[in-house]
Amino acid sequence: MRTPRWQSLFPVLDWGRRYDRGKFAGDMTAAVIVTIMLIPQSLAYALLAGLPAEVGLYASILPLVFYAIFGTSRALAVGPVAVVSLMTASALAPLGLESMAEYVAAAGLLALLSGAVLLAMGALRLGVVANFLSHPVIAGFITASGILIAVSQLKHILGIEAHGHALPQILASLWHNIGQVNGPTVIVGLLALAFLFWVRKGLAGVLHARLGLSKDLAGTIARIGPIFAVIGTTLAAWALNLAEQGVSVVGEVPMGLPPFGLPVLDLGLVQALIGPAVLISVIGYVESVSVAQTLAAKRRQRIEPNQELIALGASNVSSALSGGYPVTGGFARSVVNFDAGARTPAAGAFTAVGLLVAAMFLTPLLYFLPNATLAATIIVAVLSLVDLGILKRAWGYSKADFAAVASTIALTLGVGVEIGVATGVLVSLLLFVWKTARPHVAEVGQVPGSQHFRNIQRHEVVTDPAVLTLRIDESLYFANARRMEDLVTARALDCPELKHVVLMFSAVNEVDLSALESLEAINRRLDDLGVRLHLSEVKGPVMDRLKRTHFLEELTGEVFLSQYEAFATLRGSDAGREAAAE
Repeated sequence: MRTPRWQSLFPVLDWGRRYDRGKFAGDMTAAVIVTIMLIPQSLAYALLAGLPAEVGLYASILPLVFYAIFGTSRALAVGPVAVVSLMTASALAPLGLESMAEYVAAAGLLALLSGAVLLAMGALRLGVVANFLSHPVIAGFITASGILIAVSQLKHILGIEAHGHALPQILASLWHNIGQVNGPTVIVGLLALAFLFWVRKGLAGVLHARLGLSKDLAGTIARIGPIFAVIGTTLAAWALNLAEQGVSVVGEVPMGLPPFGLPVLDLGLVQALIGPAVLISVIGYVESVSVAQTLAAKRRQRIEPNQELIALGASNVSSALSGGYPVTGGFARSVVNFDAGARTPAAGAFTAVGLLVAAMFLTPLLYFLPNATLAATIIVAVLSLVDLGILKRAWGYSKADFAAVASTIALTLGVGVEIGVATGVLVSLLLFVWKTARPHVAEVGQVPGSQHFRNIQRHEVVTDPAVLTLRIDESLYFANARRMEDLVTARALDCPELKHVVLMFSAVNEVDLSALESLEAINRRLDDLGVRLHLSEVKGPVMDRLKRTHFLEELTGEVFLSQYEAFATLRGSDAGREAAAE
């Protein structure tokens, strides 16, 4: 039975009808745990984006509600994430904005543009566009971004000023100001780092082995470890009056509802931000859908990629309207949400209520929170994203993929995130064209005693000097058509006994107009040599197109259903019986 269009657009109407007390209990438990986790995480990611801490909270409230209405994942938690926060900072830094108010407004406009891009892609059902970001490019970009983010946060650990959005700039700035290191800040930062690394690696084991907690519960508690670092360092900063010793603290965080309103639509800003908005939208969508699909598979559920575009678009628009900045589905918070028992997207809505309560009543408690603690939270979170082993794996498997990974990492680190990911995509596309322009073509023969045909260079097979069979392992299009034309002609000239050429089309999914003209040229040249051209194993869609042309009428040979039929027929009736008997 087909799902009504309006119900597909609002998945909440589907799962909401079957909502019960058991699901409510699971969702509330998950919401409490994720709320505790998101408070320090949201503050930290706002810091990474160069925004006031409260903006991270604002960006974590309404987006969760709107995703609950439009999203198809039962466990995805939407909000600020590390990579998108870095891309936001990179997009806004070149604008030269003079005040923090202008910076916050530009961040809201960036969220609005990102939401509009995602909604447009969803309306046009363009989820497939994200496939242009290959895994090597994504892996290289995330690895480089993780390194950039970690290095950029060292200024907060050391208590010094540092600027820049590329690795050389950041390192040079850190080195220039290294003499201004603040001792108490370093102590706070290093203790927070050590604690958070221990929490990530060792706390779950201690809770499971010594306290007898289940592995799932111990793991969930370990994931909310940053809240313990926040409480401990905040109390220490208050009790020891560390702010007067040069330790930078969050300071006054406005208490109350998020500021609702439409960002200022400045045409100049729109033109400057539309490019970064598209990149943020696509990168965020890929990250979010990857997480959603992974978690859905664990419960034998499914998500709808095009509807996810709508959900993420609505989430970003809502973030823009409530004083936030671009958001997407986060891996860490979604895993915690899943493990804590979230059964439906309502868990996200309940989390939003918890964060709203925190924004309205708890922000004064954050006054003495050291920025070094937030920086330590970011560093520990993003270092898990760094996978330099991808370089070794890519080199061993495919030099082309290695080129895509290496160029993405190098340019992201050396120039910036936008240039890095754009170059990675461009390199991937160029390498794809280069590979398909040089398709693998194998001369095949019959495997004795079977109807299978394999490469004569790899197997002991039966061949006939009068019959040449070439298996084309790529679709034929303008980039490789002329090469195919030259290859077939040259091979025919090398075989004086040749009477038949069979092009085995089992791997050909497309023949464009340029390739059709090359096939016609091959047919004419072989005819001049007294050689007939045949096709075998042509797929239905390809045959449908060929039938709409004069090529089949002019073909000097035949089109065979199978390569076995072609080989048996063209060797002659006696040769055919002999081949079948072998």
